[in-house]
Amino acid sequence: MSIVERVAWIAVDWGASKLQIWAMDGAHDLLAERSLTQDMGGLECMQFESVLLQIIDEFLVAGRVMPVICCGMVGAKHGWVEADYITAPSRPPSGACAMRVPSNDARIDVRIVPGMKQVAQPDVMWGEETQVAGFLSEQPKFDGVLVMLGTHSKWVHISAGEIVSFQTFITGEIYALLAHQSVLKHSIAVTGWDDIAFEVALAETISRPESAAAKLFSLRAASLVGDQSAEVARARLSGLLIGLELAATRPYWLGQNLAVVAATNAGEIYAKALSLQGLQAQVYDARLMMRRGLIAAYNTMKNTS
Repeated sequence: MSIVERVAWIAVDWGASKLQIWAMDGAHDLLAERSLTQDMGGLECMQFESVLLQIIDEFLVAGRVMPVICCGMVGAKHGWVEADYITAPSRPPSGACAMRVPSNDARIDVRIVPGMKQVAQPDVMWGEETQVAGFLSEQPKFDGVLVMLGTHSKWVHISAGEIVSFQTFITGEIYALLAHQSVLKHSIAVTGWDDIAFEVALAETISRPESAAAKLFSLRAASLVGDQSAEVARARLSGLLIGLELAATRPYWLGQNLAVVAATNAGEIYAKALSLQGLQAQVYDARLMMRRGLIAAYNTMKNTS
């Protein structure tokens, strides 16, 4: 039997800049995966279907309807359609509340899992709630804080299977802006690392966050009038920014069980930063947690359809 014949449904993580799909069989085993870099902000709502079809058309056949379960910013206000938020505190949204998206292609049945919002201290998430569902499918008794990394990191308090509260930090976006578009771009390496430089910078902003702006410019100055390498500057930039984040999230991590959900490299950097504060956090693969969350959404959608 060919892969196309074995595909039972398609899981989709559609963020602001990347579309990731997983073709799954009836037992939820992964058959194939594809990805596409796409600036979602540049799409009109009527263009989303054609972009999706570009990447999944190879798995579609005439006369058969393929379930497609999506999460991420595709369900935000400027996405394909705006899926109603679930308000925290709440269990992560399931496939039972996934929104059906009108489509022109009869071969697909597209649903979008809604994001979550927080009203008292305004915040939103698109996609991370599905990763939380995936994490809880593996660790159903977890009580503590998930540190969920990406362009925008989220600190998510979990208790009794619910997302109690969360807070977003644009640390990754700030790093990218400073490293690639600011005056610092001339001093920051693309690769390379220095553990000691990272640890010192981390401690500096945790203890004195008000000094961060000056410390950031010193990265440029130290390369002009000193002998600081671009690799050291890269590690210091990460340390300064993550230090700011840890200083602000102290109420989240003090006395809490912690787990990090991230790509391996970023996860290890944050786990190291937390260990320097005397905290231990296991790192879980973000892509795997996302896929498991979409599997959970598909199962509950099937059971309620």
